[in-house]
Amino acid sequence: MKKLLAEIKKCTTCKAHLTHGVNPVVSIHKKSRIAIVGQAPGIKVHRSGIPWDDKSGERLRQWMNVAPLDFYNPEVFAIVPMGFCYPGKGKSGDLPPRPECAPLWHDRIFDAMPQIELILLIGTYAQKYYLAEKRKKTLTDTVRNFDNYLPRCMPLPHPSPRNNIWLKKNPWFELDLVPILQSLVAKYV
Repeated sequence: MKKLLAEIKKCTTCKAHLTHGVNPVVSIHKKSRIAIVGQAPGIKVHRSGIPWDDKSGERLRQWMNVAPLDFYNPEVFAIVPMGFCYPGKGKSGDLPPRPECAPLWHDRIFDAMPQIELILLIGTYAQKYYLAEKRKKTLTDTVRNFDNYLPRCMPLPHPSPRNNIWLKKNPWFELDLVPILQSLVAKYV
């Protein structure tokens, strides 16, 4: 695992596309039980090097009902974004995760973590990659039908403050699905 992490930290595959430079942000351990597969680090996380060290992370921990101490324990939570480096800013938010990361690293990472019991697929990029043709037409329908993907995977919307409108339009998520998420996560924390 240490060798794999060292390789990831030295990765420069998409350096030419990263205006803010290379800084892979990932947290894995051979004993990890839950994997969080998100999009890519934002600028704040890029600077700190700490995964989910922003408002999105605060909301995600709230949804899961876990304290930061538990969240940052890699023996419980592996944090494996679709893109490991900050992709830069686009017209309406951050650019999509670089497409090179997941095919290059994810299989090796998950092969090294045989104790993973639950994979949280946060946002469309993770759901498209991991659920492929099994996902529904929209993120909303995929998340609403989360039980189709259990016990291995659970699709979630991105916890970004940019998704406040989605959350207001879909109150069932926090009323009905978040308690189920908390119950699943509590088995391993």
